[in-house]
Amino acid sequence: MRSMQPRDLARTGCPLVTDLYQLTMAQGFWKSGRADREAVYHLFFRENPFGGGFTVACGLAHVVDHLESWRFHDEDLSYLASLKTPAGRPLFDPAFLEYLGGLRFRCDMDAVPEGTVVFPHEPLVRVQGPILQAQLIETALLYWMNYPTLIATKAARICLAAGETPVWEFGLRRAQGGDGGLIAARAAYVGGCAGTSNVLAGRQWGLPVRGTHAHSWVMAFESELEAFQTFADAMPDGCVLLVDTYDSLAGVRHAIQVGRQLRERGLDLAGIRLDSGDLTWLSRQARRMLDEAGFTRTRILASNDLDEHQIARLRHEGACIDAWGVGTRLVTGWEQPALGGVYKLTAVRAPDGAWQPRIKISESAVKTTTPGRLQVRRFEQNGLFVADAIYDLDHPLPESWEIVDPGDPTRRKRIRPGLPATDLLQPVFRGGARVRELPDLETIRRRTREQLARLDPGILRLAQPYTYPAGLERGLHERKLQMILAARSAPAGDTAA
Repeated sequence: MRSMQPRDLARTGCPLVTDLYQLTMAQGFWKSGRADREAVYHLFFRENPFGGGFTVACGLAHVVDHLESWRFHDEDLSYLASLKTPAGRPLFDPAFLEYLGGLRFRCDMDAVPEGTVVFPHEPLVRVQGPILQAQLIETALLYWMNYPTLIATKAARICLAAGETPVWEFGLRRAQGGDGGLIAARAAYVGGCAGTSNVLAGRQWGLPVRGTHAHSWVMAFESELEAFQTFADAMPDGCVLLVDTYDSLAGVRHAIQVGRQLRERGLDLAGIRLDSGDLTWLSRQARRMLDEAGFTRTRILASNDLDEHQIARLRHEGACIDAWGVGTRLVTGWEQPALGGVYKLTAVRAPDGAWQPRIKISESAVKTTTPGRLQVRRFEQNGLFVADAIYDLDHPLPESWEIVDPGDPTRRKRIRPGLPATDLLQPVFRGGARVRELPDLETIRRRTREQLARLDPGILRLAQPYTYPAGLERGLHERKLQMILAARSAPAGDTAA
């Protein structure tokens, strides 16, 4: 049995990380002779999570690990051969399973680098290649991208609220399973967290790890003071004491006593942690007591179901907190437990080699897909990002750029000529071979920080943020509109362009 840890699961390239309908569609493509017809798919989302003004792309490293090793092993094929239809017949044709056994990833893939700020309707990933393969990897791409992107975005919001004070991810025990705890720790670091309490994530991703002690440690001794003294003897360097087991301010006094004993040994009390009660009042009282006792360098760490809104409130109230431990509300996504990313077919290649755009129509304008082979161009002015234009690679670039909001065509923005611009989707695979080395985690984390610094502060607001101008290049919008009108006037079911 192959390992099921997240990084190892990705590196096995197990193609059973999928939904059954991907395989039934694949058999349909194979039986109808369409398996090798070239197609283009895009992965994107429709709304920024948490009511925010931005999203942080994350998870590409998992995708690359998965696709580099993607193949059906004998045990996978044996399992698929055991599946039956409701009538009791084999679900999959033995010849199709033999075909899957020889299949390898052979598509082109372009993607937005991890740590890039992105916006609704912009493709994070573009896959081009044989339609059977490009369709078959849909679920895995969404699996490896949706959750990390959600958590990296949540972490970025929390770290923005915390300002210059560090945030530590403490959520393993509340995460959605072991995979979730590990992937969340990495994504939280990408989003700006200083590190994690998750030791396996520390080993697996090279993250800084931190931890103090639990209330149970204090309760295991006859007195809080004895518990603190014993812990300081065992862990004298960087000693942080949890002071709220019985009475928080009494706990601060006991911590100060232990701090004095540490100083007699040439050491110091690194910090105290508050995990309950009125954190504003308690932290201010604790700060006063520590300073009066001469422990001006002793830091105060706070935890207790924190998120960006609680941290912003505490800082506004003048809480004296030097670092934050954030768990449940970070690793679960709390208000929004899923990103809602989707992966849609947007073009197929005709026998004559021309690309034919495809569109999914919806009564909701925001759910109607954008046809074509898409790229995103980001414009800058005075060091800030000012607009993103989604355009079609198969049409000439406009002389002057105007973008149209995909959800509201009355919202438009003209982009000043001559502004510097960058295309966001970068080559990752060509013909199934990787053509780009991925950056290390520190570089990705630094990218997130640099990208956020280049957004207007109004976009970073926690509530009612300014909407960043990201939309369809006007020509693309007009072609999309023509396809919608043609589809709605065509006979039922005859909607392909």
